[in-house]
Amino acid sequence: MDEAGSKPSWLERLSALLMREPEDREELIEQLHAAFERNLLDADALGMIEGVLQVGELSVRDIMIPRSQMDVIRVSESVAHFLPFVLDTAHSRFPVIGRDKDDVLGILLAKDLLRYFADPDAFDLRDSLRPAVFIPESKRLNVLLKEFRSTRNHMAIVVDEYGGVAGLVTIEDVIEQIIGDIEDEYDFDETESNIIRDHSGRYRVKALTEIEDFNAALGVAFADDEYDTIGGLVVSRFGHLPKRGESIDHAGLRFQVIRADSRRIHSLLVERLPEADTTEQPAPAA
Repeated sequence: MDEAGSKPSWLERLSALLMREPEDREELIEQLHAAFERNLLDADALGMIEGVLQVGELSVRDIMIPRSQMDVIRVSESVAHFLPFVLDTAHSRFPVIGRDKDDVLGILLAKDLLRYFADPDAFDLRDSLRPAVFIPESKRLNVLLKEFRSTRNHMAIVVDEYGGVAGLVTIEDVIEQIIGDIEDEYDFDETESNIIRDHSGRYRVKALTEIEDFNAALGVAFADDEYDTIGGLVVSRFGHLPKRGESIDHAGLRFQVIRADSRRIHSLLVERLPEADTTEQPAPAA
């Protein structure tokens, strides 16, 4: 047998490394990291395996979009009134509410609005709603993912122990815990610039954009002595890891998080505040 034919595959080498059954989860993780260090696994594969293990330990409350950040439509609103909101947020599904966010009547799929354009007079928002699925905060993510797959639902409304709406979660949120952030048609392409100006004059900015490049593009003067990226600067101003939809005003600019997961933010929507000074001011002395 030639040398090439006798060389064990990466799967055989990994199996040999894991031949001794680990005593607990921590030891399993150690063995997987050892496999990575020996080039038996690449970083993506290791991250996905760790993500799968993590999903079994996380519950819905760990990843849900909180109630305050839910993008909803009121059933009393006309399509003409909420259509700009649908276009701006670019979601594929929206909870439709009655009196408040505890009164979720159903889920509107953005594609169902095509019926409105076909015949505006015949369109009825209530008749276009899909049933909402309600789940407890304590539901495990692995169980939820199985339910999403079996029922073909992509969104669930999360309720607390008193029956009030606590937030929402989507199948994308769960899958991102395993494979990392998912790009969609509204995300940056890998070949595109880190900073893109849209027709309204706002900027879509990748969080990993270096502050020096951000300053040059927007004509501002943020210091880069503490943080290298605009994402790092924004997170520091929030004081916590923000979720999608959160926004903060700083130095004459409004930063809104448009893509994020439980680990980091990915992209921002940046707009200038009217007649504001965009030079970063030093922190006040203690």
